[in-house]
Order: sequence, then structure tokens, then C-alpha cells
Amino acid sequence: MAAFSEDIFFATISELNARLRRREFSAAELARAFLDRLEALGPRYNALALSLRDTALEQARRADEEIRRGRLRGPLQGIPYGAKDLLSVAGRPTTWGARPYAGQTFNYTATVLRKLERVGAVLIGKLTMIELAGGGGYRWASASLHGPCLNPWDTSRWAGGSSSGSGAAVAAGLVPFALGSETWGSIVTPAAYCGVTGLRPTYGLVSRHGAMALSWTMDKIGPMARSAEDCGLVLQVISGGDSQDPGSAGKSFYYAPQYARPLKELRLGFAPVDFQEWAEPEARPDFLRAFETLRGLGLQVREVRLPDFPYSAVAGLIIDTEGSAAFEELVSSGRVNELADHKQIAGLKAGLEIPAKDYLRAMRIRRLIQEELRKLFAEVDLLVSPARPGPASKINEPLDRPRTSASRPKDRGLSDVGAAGNLAGLPALVLPCGFAAGLPIAIQLVGRPFSENTLLAVGREFQRVTDWHRRRPPSLAPA
Repeated sequence: MAAFSEDIFFATISELNARLRRREFSAAELARAFLDRLEALGPRYNALALSLRDTALEQARRADEEIRRGRLRGPLQGIPYGAKDLLSVAGRPTTWGARPYAGQTFNYTATVLRKLERVGAVLIGKLTMIELAGGGGYRWASASLHGPCLNPWDTSRWAGGSSSGSGAAVAAGLVPFALGSETWGSIVTPAAYCGVTGLRPTYGLVSRHGAMALSWTMDKIGPMARSAEDCGLVLQVISGGDSQDPGSAGKSFYYAPQYARPLKELRLGFAPVDFQEWAEPEARPDFLRAFETLRGLGLQVREVRLPDFPYSAVAGLIIDTEGSAAFEELVSSGRVNELADHKQIAGLKAGLEIPAKDYLRAMRIRRLIQEELRKLFAEVDLLVSPARPGPASKINEPLDRPRTSASRPKDRGLSDVGAAGNLAGLPALVLPCGFAAGLPIAIQLVGRPFSENTLLAVGREFQRVTDWHRRRPPSLAPA
């Protein structure tokens, strides 16, 4: 078996694919090396839900045979990856991160996983998550069947929810890329906290067939990886219409940032208050440097504000209503009481009591929000803000406690862009941009629907002139 240096585990998809094609090592050898690492280190971070060694090695052997015969299927051929444990794999446990579903299996595999298998990617493991992707709301990082997912940069800190295992596994070099899901922050937060690149696609661009439903009108599946380019390569494979997903937009995606508009023609919207007041003090210097780096790439910067709406209240009510409806049987059976987080138990029960008129009112406001954001994106091409105001929280701190005792700024700037972007189904790209208190921080770029190539083109240029995305947790960095 080939000897693998630590650098292999932090290589990009393109770098690994080039070495596979040069026959420096086989896909089976690469899969075995990543499996050994995932099985050894995954439990250290509470990131591994299930190893898939047997099927992974069979997929890798098929990839080797096709490469040997010259049947090349693209840059993901022979590349190992992990998937959040809300995506079904036929005949294998899919726990949704929750004790009541610990023995659950399905007789079909999620569409995104079947698409990746067709191009020769190798699924080596299922990764941990917050129980039920946080449905009902939760108070503690330990709200998971597998315990709190620990941040590879500092194991006293949280990896972020709800796609916590996906973020931690990529950050620790356990997989080159992983799939996560987002309803409201579940790709953005772990990507930012773990210092990896994350892409939340436009709503409907990626099929959710075979994925646990939390909010039928807001759930999205996307990649976390080493770089913006890696995210684009994965999105190209997993996107596309699917008649088995009623929310499918029927659109596909081809990664072609070279054909995106020149950066000097792009209008970048920002709010100074996001970087100067909403950001936590220790994070402000690197956030401001990241903004200046974007300006230095030639983008036209413009000050903007989000229209005045109760974004968080609307997003929360919709998710609570749809989530509790999705888990109505869990609540009515009493098995909801097996969940780890008492706040989540209470939240799922309460969601079933929300009046229909309140849900319908929230959906009407949501439509107004979508229209106003459409007008905003007539003035700019993308928005930038901190992905999270500061670094990862401590695992023993309640998540609903304010991070600071300082009063909030009166000017909200773009601080509600997470709720607003998910309500409108907008894509977002998370880019590591520095450190605060020794922990990663990140900015996010948000674009109009189906503008992923524009976001990725800007992200690729940002990562061409910075190296934050190539940094490794201290315990895993080369001597």
C-alpha cells in the first residue's frame, strides 16, 4: 500500500484526482487511508456516525478499474467523501442524529448519493448531526445521539450545527469533502466555525429525495470542502431536477467560473456596521482585512441595508410549524421525550399548536421579503457579511445565551441575511478569512437565485490571494 503523507488528507479534489490519474496511488489505497483516519479520529470529535468501509472499498475498486480502462468520469472519480446522517443509504442505519431513530433503515439511497456514485465518488462514512437537524430548537451542543461534535481547532469548542460532523470531518482532514444540509444556518455555521469552505445552494437546485425533511419549503443540501473550486465541482454533480422532490427547480448547474462576469463589473453590497459593531471585537480586524481584500480584487462596493422585516420571527415560525408537522407522529407517540435536549422536546410539541392563520401570515410576509430582496439585487450582484459574528462557542455554554453583554447596534445592517437568505432560497458561499482567539472566522457571500458561478468565481479569486482555506488545526498541522 502507498505511504500517505499528512498533506494528502488536506489536498483539494483536483489535486487528489490528478494524482489518481497519474497512478501515484489507487482509489482503493486512498479510500483505505481515509477510512483508517476517519475511524481513528472521527470518534475523537464525535463526528463519525457510521463507517461504510465495505461498500466504500468496493466503490473504490470500481473506480480503479474504470480509470485503468480509460473510462474517466470527472474530477470526483475515486475521491472519498462523507455525508450528513440525514441522507439515506439503502439498508444502512440513518439515525437523523436522534435516539428514537437509532435503528432506522430505508430501502433506497438518497438522490445526491446516487449521483455521486455514478461519477465514481466514494462514500466512506455517515457524519454526525444535531438531532432532527435542530427541529424545534435546541439549547445545548450535546443535542445529538452522538454527543456534542467537537471543533478540531479546539475540542472545548463546538463544531457548529446542525451539519456539525460534516464541518469537523473536513476541517480535520477525515474526508476531502462532505455533504451537509441547511434550513437556517446549518451549512454556514459549521463551515465558519471549522474554517472550511461551504456552499448553500439555491433552494430547489439540489434534490432532497432521501433526505430527512425538516422544512419542506426551506431545506437545502450542499457541500463543505477545502475550497470554493471544490464546492463547485461537487455542486455540478449533485445538482439537477428530480421528479421525486416536489421542491425541485428542474435546473442543473455547470461549474464554469471562467465564464462569470469580470469581477470589476460586479457590485458588492455591504453594511459597515456588520464589520465594525455586529462582529465581536476580537474578530473585527480580520473581517475588515477580508473586506479590503475583496475590494482589492476590483469589485465595486456599495453600502446597503436589508429592507425592514422581522426576518428571524418569520423564518422561525415557518420552520417550527413545518418541522413539528413533519415529526407529528414522533410527538403524538411520546417518543419525542427520548430526545437529548429538553428545549427541543418542548419546541416540537409547541409547534403543533401554532394556528394556521399565523403560518399563513408568515408565508405572506415571506413573499413580500422575496420581492424586496429581488429589488435589492437589482442594485447589487452580491452581498458580503460575517458568516458568524465571532468564533465557535464553548460546548458547555447554552446556545441561547447572548454571546456578549454589550447592547446590540440599532442599525441592523445585513445581520439578518441568514434568515432572509434562507427565506428567499438564496445561495451563499462561506469563505474562511482569518482567526479570532485562535479560532477560525469566515465571511459569507450571498447572491441572487442560481448565481452560484458568480459566488464561486469571487470565492476562487479571494482564495487565490489568501491562504486561510489551507490552514490546518494546530494538532494536525505539519511540524
